[in-house]
Amino acid sequence: MIRTVAVAVLAAAAAGCGPATGGIPEINLYNAPQQNIRAIAERCNDRAGGRYRIIVNVLPRDADGQREQLVRRLAAGDPGLDVLGLDVTWTAELAEAGWIREWTGTHAERVRAGTLAKPLDTAVWRGKLYAAPYTTNVQLLWYRSDLVADAPTTWQGIMEAAGRLAAAGKPAYGEVAAAQYEGLVVWFNSVVASAGGAILTPGGNAVALGEPALRALRVMRAYANSKAADPSLPNTHEDEARLAVEGGRAAFEVNWPYVYASMAANRPEMLPYFKWAAYPGVDGPGRSPLGGANFAISRYSGHSQEAFEAALCLRDAESQKIAATKDGLPPTIEAVYSDPEMARVYPMRQAILDALETAAPRPKTPVYQNVSTVISAVLSPPAEIDPPVTLAELRRQVGDALQSKGVLP
Repeated sequence: MIRTVAVAVLAAAAAGCGPATGGIPEINLYNAPQQNIRAIAERCNDRAGGRYRIIVNVLPRDADGQREQLVRRLAAGDPGLDVLGLDVTWTAELAEAGWIREWTGTHAERVRAGTLAKPLDTAVWRGKLYAAPYTTNVQLLWYRSDLVADAPTTWQGIMEAAGRLAAAGKPAYGEVAAAQYEGLVVWFNSVVASAGGAILTPGGNAVALGEPALRALRVMRAYANSKAADPSLPNTHEDEARLAVEGGRAAFEVNWPYVYASMAANRPEMLPYFKWAAYPGVDGPGRSPLGGANFAISRYSGHSQEAFEAALCLRDAESQKIAATKDGLPPTIEAVYSDPEMARVYPMRQAILDALETAAPRPKTPVYQNVSTVISAVLSPPAEIDPPVTLAELRRQVGDALQSKGVLP
């Protein structure tokens, strides 16, 4: 991911470590900005009955900054980290480096119970559980039903609909995050998966990128040169895509579910016409990107047992409901979707569950950051993709990336 977080951002809290007043262990949680994470932590502190106290420490807003801070401190063996909020793509790197603890016994059983399969798999490396899925995410196709009666099911369908809308002088763009960052990798990975392929082999140690990748590159180039492409496509992130639809410049966007709450807040008059459908594919409905966040326990925590208990509370059904209904972060525990309050905030909840059945995770590898960086560089800007040449360059550079250590010093 791309970690989608609440629009409101908390101010960074001062880091704490060691025992709190009265001898109660302080458990330092390092998490992405999330508006209600303090309320969730306070609920868990009340439930702990004095066994521990969670201290919330807010990481930088951008995913690269979050990872850099965690990796640098873990590499130094910093004992001030206990519970770590991880992007789903970081599990393999931190587990391989020996920086996070395996979840075993009853702790692991409690994590697995009721957790959706795709989010759970993001917490597994080499067959072992290294994190507890907290939130998940999938992209959907969002469209204005006042402009198009039926949602396209393919990227080609969006291009054709955009052509008709443009000819009629109506908003026509189909927004997609295609700037040179993780969003471009997310797009490529899902189009490749929708075409039946993968970036890496199942073990994550060799390049795949076969014929499906070539098809994906053709689709992306065609899209970037079509009427569906906003001129700002090479600089578009998720929020620019969201704002283009809210501002009336676009008819479609592929984006995370937070855009529904944003539309309700910013353009309520448009909400009745703001609909959703399955992520587009190459020959039919595609495979949505899979995002989300997991909780891991630092190898260097001096209160590991309390940290495991704190993480379990921070991601239990009630905590996930708060994160879902107040912060717009989809749950990983399936039963939460049936809660009556979810119907109001997540009218698209069944579409999310359906997308999670086939969602396309990004490659599992300890050097994912290196792989992602070279892919985004090679594919930018999408309009200049030369499919066979670009594929050869991707195969070469991703192969080189797999040979590096991939751990920020």
